[in-house]
Amino acid sequence: MKTYESLLKEVQQEIPITNRPFLLVGNKIGMKEEEVIEVLNTLKREKVIRQISPIYDTRMLGYDSSLVAFRVQAEKLEDVAALVNSHPGVSHNYEREDEFNLWFTLAVPPDSPLGLEDTVKLMAKMGGVKDFVILRTIRMFKIGVRLTYENLEEREEVEEKEFIYKPLGDREIRLVRVTQEDMPLVKRPFLEWADKLDMEEEELIELMSSLKERGILRRIGAILFHRKAGFTANGMAVWNVEKERVEEVGRFIAGFRGVSHCYERTTNSVWKYNLFSMVHGRDREEVKALIRKIAYEASLKDYRVLFSTREFKKKRVIYFTEDFYAWYRDFTGAVSSS
Repeated sequence: MKTYESLLKEVQQEIPITNRPFLLVGNKIGMKEEEVIEVLNTLKREKVIRQISPIYDTRMLGYDSSLVAFRVQAEKLEDVAALVNSHPGVSHNYEREDEFNLWFTLAVPPDSPLGLEDTVKLMAKMGGVKDFVILRTIRMFKIGVRLTYENLEEREEVEEKEFIYKPLGDREIRLVRVTQEDMPLVKRPFLEWADKLDMEEEELIELMSSLKERGILRRIGAILFHRKAGFTANGMAVWNVEKERVEEVGRFIAGFRGVSHCYERTTNSVWKYNLFSMVHGRDREEVKALIRKIAYEASLKDYRVLFSTREFKKKRVIYFTEDFYAWYRDFTGAVSSS
């Protein structure tokens, strides 16, 4: 069992971009390559692992994205959530304990028929939602769910890198289209992808390594079903931090293993909280204990914790597909004809 736990920790961190990635993973934890592949297949069937795939950076692919919150009447919440879910650029959609009760992430492609703000306005109009906030990222201190810790309060080093966006070429877009699917659980998974792309295996590995160096590919890793992994509480702590302290506090919060995401975001007349942190714990008390510790040690008094009560959608965005344009044709047509 300990070996399997080690495997789960290892594949959440990073799967190497090399000819025999599962051989290297196994060598690190004392497992044979065949056993690594067999166990990963079992964990996927048992819905412990949600996916094993490349994780691409939305912004570095040219997509515009933001966190959005709607204030929805309780009796309309499920209908509005379904409407929001229909957009292929929505990856996460949760009901949270707040007057703004529907929270989702939205991404729109670089050549989208409507920009992000207009897409949100269209969704709000279609759903009869009058109050909403668009909370764009100003700065990212940490991103990436890795449920590899025993104690939420464990500290870790968080490396920050700034990458400059450069439009992808046709060859790179083709690669993203093919490799954004689940990684083949075979000895040479990159060979299978290379065959689909009519490339040599080494050529594909070299190109994927280049995408990683440029910040387009964050990593290849496993994403777990949180509840199956024992992490049943999901709390979004939002903080009102003085502008001159944002960097200091953001770095401090990001250093806790129990924090998966930490961002500085835009504010407006109805939303004053500028620092967001996602905390995953085994229960609410564990989450709240870490947040109280952060508040005390960072001398933060103005904050709230928004627990998720329902998950309406959690699905990776599939980039560079026609689904985006079909959605806009359907929904803008519905609005213009109404």
